Amino acid sequence: MPGPSPGGSPEREAGTGRRPREPGRGRRVRFHLPHTAIALPSVHEEERPFYRRLEALAAPGPGGFGPLFTADGWSDLTEDRLLRKRVVRDGQGGPRPGPGQEVSVKVLGALEDGGLVERDPRLTFVPGHGDVVQALELGVPTMQPGEVSFFLAAFPYGYGRSGREPDVPPEAPLLFEVTLLEVRDDPDKQTLPPATRLRLGSQRRERGNFHFTRGDFAAALRSYRLALRALDGPVAAPPGPEEEEELREQRVKCFNNCAAAELKLQRPDEALAACEAALSISPDNGRALLRRGQVIHAELSQLVKRRSPAALVAPQEPHHDPMPTPSPGTLAPPAAEGTA
Repeated sequence: MPGPSPGGSPEREAGTGRRPREPGRGRRVRFHLPHTAIALPSVHEEERPFYRRLEALAAPGPGGFGPLFTADGWSDLTEDRLLRKRVVRDGQGGPRPGPGQEVSVKVLGALEDGGLVERDPRLTFVPGHGDVVQALELGVPTMQPGEVSFFLAAFPYGYGRSGREPDVPPEAPLLFEVTLLEVRDDPDKQTLPPATRLRLGSQRRERGNFHFTRGDFAAALRSYRLALRALDGPVAAPPGPEEEEELREQRVKCFNNCAAAELKLQRPDEALAACEAALSISPDNGRALLRRGQVIHAELSQLVKRRSPAALVAPQEPHHDPMPTPSPGTLAPPAAEGTA
């Protein structure tokens, strides 16, 4: 059986099986993080205004969202005009989110066929930390508290070329309706309960796994480091035995995933440092020991490659000069041992 590929795969939570998306508007939706499918018997009451506003925009319909990328009444948030904003309801005049501040938003997101693929009554994240899609990362900082806006996102600002199995197809444009509920200071600098630290850490690590599986290892590494920041932040009260153990386990998982991402980025020294950090917390952790072995194997492979060109040069036929006659009292040099 073949061994693990260099870098391996990030550690995940158990029991995250995926279910197929059913056809029809709003019959199956997913919270953003973690990806948990929930069944809805019908369109919720709070979603009806969203669909009425969709219909007012002439979408979904012929051409899908395509005409909206050139329609009037929208502002462009990027130079490529692939991320656009339309204000549905003005805010309350408060300050917009600043760098490092945490926001809570209500999000509804639909495909061109009207299928609801995002529904979160209170999604919390820090813009710039990579916890959400680019449409929200770039769009929410332009909002005021209480504001409701549409964000029209082509696939580079949604779920990319690959989409998100099983509900977002490849290269799918999305239309988000976002309500900015609250703006707070950076949670990493706040004194928070251990349970909140664990939630933030798990959310950011899972986001890192999302980037890892898509091959964006730099973004994955950034998310894993942010998860460690959340887990290592000050707590409002000493954690209990179970919370302390879970904090340790989460840190080990994050360090192991950092090592996997560093290996993919071909940075063995940084990968080894992450392995040692995991082993300092859990000396017998099998994943950390495996990662360290992968780093050593990668280093040896690079050493062999650096030495191999000279070793692989084909030996040339020696040029035989006439052997001089030894002078009296001089011994002829012995032949080298092991010469082929």
